[in-house]
Amino acid sequence: MARILVLGGGLIGCGWAAAFAGAGHAVYVADPDPKTADRLAETWAAAQPVLTALGVLHADAKTPCHVMDVAEAPSPDLVQESLPENLTLKHRALQALEKVIAADTPIASSSSGFTPDQIAQGMAHPDRLFIAHPCNPPYLMPTVELVGQAGTPAALLDQADALYTAMGKTVLRMAKPMPGHLVNRLQFALWREAVHLVSTGAASLADVERAVSEGLAPRWCLMGPAGVFHLSGGDAGMAGYLDALGPATSAMWNDLGTPDLDPETANALIEGMKNTDPRSPQNLAQARDRALPVVMKALKPIKTDYHQKGEKP
Repeated sequence: MARILVLGGGLIGCGWAAAFAGAGHAVYVADPDPKTADRLAETWAAAQPVLTALGVLHADAKTPCHVMDVAEAPSPDLVQESLPENLTLKHRALQALEKVIAADTPIASSSSGFTPDQIAQGMAHPDRLFIAHPCNPPYLMPTVELVGQAGTPAALLDQADALYTAMGKTVLRMAKPMPGHLVNRLQFALWREAVHLVSTGAASLADVERAVSEGLAPRWCLMGPAGVFHLSGGDAGMAGYLDALGPATSAMWNDLGTPDLDPETANALIEGMKNTDPRSPQNLAQARDRALPVVMKALKPIKTDYHQKGEKP
């Protein structure tokens, strides 16, 4: 098992720590905030039943440790940088980190938006840094996006891929860096139109939420948007869809909104969320952590059957 140093003990850092610890790795979370110890303990307590329900809690899982400074942790095999989305902060912290870890220690950044070359600016060994972006919370959600730089050794990404895969993660490897990577670019495209519909009064936030969870999500459990439209083309598949509905799709794209998150829109979203689900974020997160492992575990054999045992064309 590996020694993992998580740099930053916020929501994502503590979530990553729980995921690594649950996989049996020795985990140290470096953060000068003394409140990190409490956050880490709370996250670990919340994660263990989730990992158990998913069937991925290692028999030798150890509680992750909080250290105030990276120098207090043993020499890591991997650093998972999970600092706030502030390039100046990341640059300063990574340059200091390089002084106390081995020159060949891989550094994975959890950044949700920056590209690896942006984060690696000013580093003594920039080629060892790559993106390993999780969905929140990392101990529950399966995907990890790997994004390298032009100079990133392929072997480094292969090793990272193997480590995350062994944890039960679904690794998505981007062929080239893009701001926001893969999941967030898709998520923000849908979110933009959701905000547009709410801000223009076309639909309530509650109905927008149901349109996704009831209208889109069931099919998306098995296939992505291309698969959905492929089946919309009947026997001709994607070719039939593009022939019949391609022009209508282009027209719809041209009609999609470009909202701003101004105070009026922000208030509509805040009030809309209160009306949609009055539970506190903490209670809602607990409900999510109870429900999603059941759904994900039930879907696993169904997805395997769907993808591997269907009739050949």
